[in-house]
Amino acid sequence: MQSRHIKTDGLIQQVLEAGDGPLVLLIHGFPELGVSWRAQVEALAAAGYRAVAPDMRGYGGTEKPEGVAAYSILSLVGDMVDLVRALGADACVVAGHDWGAPVAWHCALLRPDVFTAVAGLSVPFQPRRPGGPPTPVMAAMTRKAGQGELYINRFQAPDAHKALEADPATTLRKLFFAYDGATPAERRSTGFMPQGVSLLDSIDDGASLPPWMGADHFRDYVDAFSAGGFDGPLNWYRALDLNWTLTAFLQDQRIAAPALFMVGENDPVRRYAGRQEATLKDWVPNLTRMEVLPGAGHWIQQERAAEVNALLLDFLSGL
Repeated sequence: MQSRHIKTDGLIQQVLEAGDGPLVLLIHGFPELGVSWRAQVEALAAAGYRAVAPDMRGYGGTEKPEGVAAYSILSLVGDMVDLVRALGADACVVAGHDWGAPVAWHCALLRPDVFTAVAGLSVPFQPRRPGGPPTPVMAAMTRKAGQGELYINRFQAPDAHKALEADPATTLRKLFFAYDGATPAERRSTGFMPQGVSLLDSIDDGASLPPWMGADHFRDYVDAFSAGGFDGPLNWYRALDLNWTLTAFLQDQRIAAPALFMVGENDPVRRYAGRQEATLKDWVPNLTRMEVLPGAGHWIQQERAAEVNALLLDFLSGL
């Protein structure tokens, strides 16, 4: 594996890559980096693929434009189109985890000529819904249900990143702990917080690193977020309502590409994004497999690297 910077039309992107053969693009989520796919880059390269995992816009070694408007779903898909071209390829298979999953789904939705197959991890495809932008709808639903406030709504605040930046190591340790499958159920985050309680304060102060997270790997994250901050990553969340406005032309459109979806059985994200699992086949009619990994949490490509590798390789071999 090697890490290098690539100049595309839109920005300079840092990528982790290995292998020769058909291109597979691996898109990380929050709060992650391209190195979250290290096990998959290694396995795919060994199996005869060219695996490339970029640090996404606003993260790690990739450029970090200012302003929410720079982080729309159209810009994020455009980054991946630019990257495929800069890598000298015409087409690829795309896989995404967490926030990377919506980007991967939209890559296949918007540019099926470039992204010929798609794998989503942890977050199913969320089609555009009529009835207004999503964040006010989410806020009203959680208030009505008495669940408190969802962290996604808290992230809308222009200064929300500052609390996360006060101590990046503690922030990252708590987030990885709170969404991991090895964490006892009563200590996992639900994503919902009582009024006046911050996301970090809602997570156990005794949070420890997950069993798959070594000290050197954790240092990669701490160094990256200490240097780059959390403002760019949170702009992905702040652009949710903008995305709704920009994607009216996608209303009711389905993803035609062959697809794979996998999710951890105990992933807390299923509490608020998982309802789309039941109807995923309606929106992705060529979904070839949907796999729930028993006992796994949110960080499945790192928690369950061998199982995720096997699922991806099986999917790729069937294309």
